[in-house]
Amino acid sequence: MSSTLFRNVSILDSTGADPYPGDVLVEDDRIAAVGTVDPARAEGARVVEGRGRTLMSGLCDAHTHFSWINSADLDGLGTMPVEEHLLASVESAKTYIDSGYTMCLGAASAKDRLDVVCRDAINAGRIPGPRYLANGPEIAVTGGALIKSITKFADGPEGMRKAVRELIDLGVDQIKLSMTGEEITGTQRAEDTYFSDEEVAAAVTEAHRRGKRVCAHARSAESVKMCLRNGLDIIYHASFTDDEGLDMLEEAKDWVFVAPGINWLVATLYEAESFGFPQEAAEAVGYKKELETAIKGLREMHRRGVRILPGGDYGFAWTPHGTYARDLEHFVELLGFTPMEAILSATALGGEIMLRPDELGKVQPGYLADLILVDGDPIADITVLQDRDRINAIMKDGRFHKEPGDDTTATAV
Repeated sequence: MSSTLFRNVSILDSTGADPYPGDVLVEDDRIAAVGTVDPARAEGARVVEGRGRTLMSGLCDAHTHFSWINSADLDGLGTMPVEEHLLASVESAKTYIDSGYTMCLGAASAKDRLDVVCRDAINAGRIPGPRYLANGPEIAVTGGALIKSITKFADGPEGMRKAVRELIDLGVDQIKLSMTGEEITGTQRAEDTYFSDEEVAAAVTEAHRRGKRVCAHARSAESVKMCLRNGLDIIYHASFTDDEGLDMLEEAKDWVFVAPGINWLVATLYEAESFGFPQEAAEAVGYKKELETAIKGLREMHRRGVRILPGGDYGFAWTPHGTYARDLEHFVELLGFTPMEAILSATALGGEIMLRPDELGKVQPGYLADLILVDGDPIADITVLQDRDRINAIMKDGRFHKEPGDDTTATAV
């Protein structure tokens, strides 16, 4: 049995309790003791001297695209040769765990098996990466694709059933429906809804029959309600949710998740000029209106207890890989979360959306040892999680992905 003792750390355990000083013992891949550790039990353990630094769960991104490659050429995601694309996806997986993200939920793959192959390689220990739930290409109806070259098309209930079955046969963990437009396309409006209730119902029923969840790109008010009427599991964006949709979300808060991708809106509005999309153009097509409407709706969702998780559509040129923790700052600065609430959304709720709430997302005995050691207090300054140099150690499954450097002694005595 291998063991590691984190000594004299500030324990942010993601139960909602304030951080407190103590020690944390890891045995093999699990957290064995938290707070006060019996010296006899820790004998022989490798010691990491915390010196008051924060020890917390690794983070979760609920809207992950390994195969988005920091490009402004959106159609290029489809034309890029699969060999080079797989290498880029592997690099994305490493960047996530390098940034302290130990849990990621795939929100669409640019080619059929990129997500599935990366997940399997991570699980086999062949490449570094977070725990991953893989997706396939997003499903759209004819005339409703955001990027045609990376989309799987299906029409009508029977077409949806067939598309879902084909994706499940590839080995995906969940299905993605692209139900609404996106203003940056120039032709597809965010408030347009392209799916019918019958199509959503068929996709969800078929996926659930096979034990798979369904997520959706759903910006319009009607698409959010369509998701909820038909039992869809994870709603992305939800920018234009109306009062009826808010009531429905509150009623469904025990089983539905919302991952708004708020950084996509912020960055597309204010930070895409050097990539050919200046603020004036973004405002003209409606991104300022969408951001303001989304903030208002998400604040109300949060007030009503809807489960909202970070994940900001990273991997576009103006939302580059490695900047994932910006979402947490937006949750605090824009959506009215306290820093603790933002951290809980990225840790404890991460364990829930990953379907392992009793094993992931908390620093508690019996949980898997997916931990980050942070030089700073993210409760006092949530932006510290954006600085990879301040994440001094990263552990997954009880093994260090990022070593804590010179802060260890040989053994505990």
